[in-house]
Amino acid sequence: MTNTLERTATINRKTKETDIKLYLNLDGTGQSNIKTGIAFLDHMLDQIARHGLFDLTISCDGDLDIDAHHTVEDTALALGDAIKTALADKRGIVRYGHAYVPMDECLSRVALDLSNRPYCIWNVKFTIDRLGEVMETELFGHFFQALSQTAGMTLHCENLYGENNHHIIESVFKAFARALRTATEIDPRAGDQLPSTKGAL
Repeated sequence: MTNTLERTATINRKTKETDIKLYLNLDGTGQSNIKTGIAFLDHMLDQIARHGLFDLTISCDGDLDIDAHHTVEDTALALGDAIKTALADKRGIVRYGHAYVPMDECLSRVALDLSNRPYCIWNVKFTIDRLGEVMETELFGHFFQALSQTAGMTLHCENLYGENNHHIIESVFKAFARALRTATEIDPRAGDQLPSTKGAL
């Protein structure tokens, strides 16, 4: 089966706390232009684009004068919404994806199901409170939980072992990207079938 439909989404999300513009192309080449105001978050989101081969543009004007929470959460909500929108009815996709990513001394695993049943398991521990100037490490779990909600995704993220906190979270983002790439790919054997015995996702 040759996919002739553009699997893209443009999301504009504006609240009293953030103003987000986001573009996603699931069938891209890994190009990104990301400006959330949080340099470390930009670095992690770039991993999703690069290792998932998604084209991703994000601009976020958030209330960073308060803290990073709203920017991180709302960016995740917008990205999840974009994934769900770009997938449309999900016909022909692989649906499931998983990846192990080693990064020096650490190893992380992500498994996901584009099931339309949001659920997030976060089993990642940090030994420091923040990475970069404003990115609190507790917000990473919240990011993936929020993303799974709007994407309609069952998502399991685990760091199996590791010491360097930067390596730990970067390996999780890279594993997520690789797992999402697999799950969203068009299965050449599936035709236009939905990958579900229920007939709906």
